[in-house]
Amino acid sequence: MQSSVTHTGWSHAHAFGEGNPVAERNTRRAALLTVAMMAAEIGGGWAYHSMALLADGWHMGSHALALGLSALAYLAARRLAGSGRFAFGTWKIEILGGYTSAILLALVAAAMLLQSAGRLLSPAAIRYDEAIVLGTVGLAVNLACAWLLRGGHAHGHGHGHGHGHGHGHHGDHREDLNLRSAYLHVVADAATSVLAIAALIGGKLWGLAWLDPAMGIVGAALVGAWACGLLRDCARVLLDAEMDAPVADEIRAAVAQAPFAATLCDLHVWRVGAGKYACIVSLATAADIAPDDVKRLLAVHEELAHMTVEINRTAPPAVAPVPPAAHY
Repeated sequence: MQSSVTHTGWSHAHAFGEGNPVAERNTRRAALLTVAMMAAEIGGGWAYHSMALLADGWHMGSHALALGLSALAYLAARRLAGSGRFAFGTWKIEILGGYTSAILLALVAAAMLLQSAGRLLSPAAIRYDEAIVLGTVGLAVNLACAWLLRGGHAHGHGHGHGHGHGHGHHGDHREDLNLRSAYLHVVADAATSVLAIAALIGGKLWGLAWLDPAMGIVGAALVGAWACGLLRDCARVLLDAEMDAPVADEIRAAVAQAPFAATLCDLHVWRVGAGKYACIVSLATAADIAPDDVKRLLAVHEELAHMTVEINRTAPPAVAPVPPAAHY
């Protein structure tokens, strides 16, 4: 029969993040702004026969998709945070959204490449003046979105661990990586807009019409590279392939330098939040220690949000008997 007693001293919530309502609101605003500009650039690209403008529009579409998924992830994680179905919280909803976005972005990059190559082989007349104006407006929208999301970029610099174990890596573990990803993507969009405007100006002033589809190919390469990078990073988190994270080496070093003799038998580390990790640590020792002793040893590493410790008892080393003193 199960006990009805709740041991509140040993239980805890499995939401490993505080949420970010300001980021959620600004991401939603940036997504709506970007969707409107994406539609204008894609429509204008078709109307004015500009592949560079189309490429910028599709790239802005990839950004809109990423922002939209990011906003939905914030919303879903917040609303489902109290659900008992998620063993380690709802943060990986964000990662799943990013992985889905990366697959769609790869398809968009392929479509951009095919369209640009076709336009390079079969040029069409471009209405440069209208396309340049629309491209400039797109750049302004990118800069506005960057301003909205600037907090995600600024927070990732200039502070370290804060718990004094004396190393400089992993210093941005409190950063909202979801927001920073959106910010960096906005910057990439701005760069693509600059390429599109430069190609249109080159075509207008010097008759270099080939620059326009060429910039479309460059834009496709940017979207494809971003998609591949996002796929790789999201897959690492979803597959728990992070045993090479710095915190894993920190755990090994802490056990090796512990005030008691112990052998690390098994170690599992995986991410459960933005810069937050869970771990299972299995030790073999003859010392008289409890799991709480090991947790206190590892507590200095603030990125460890959930720890499970297993102690395997070993026999103390045999002590050779002292021979009796000789009597003469």
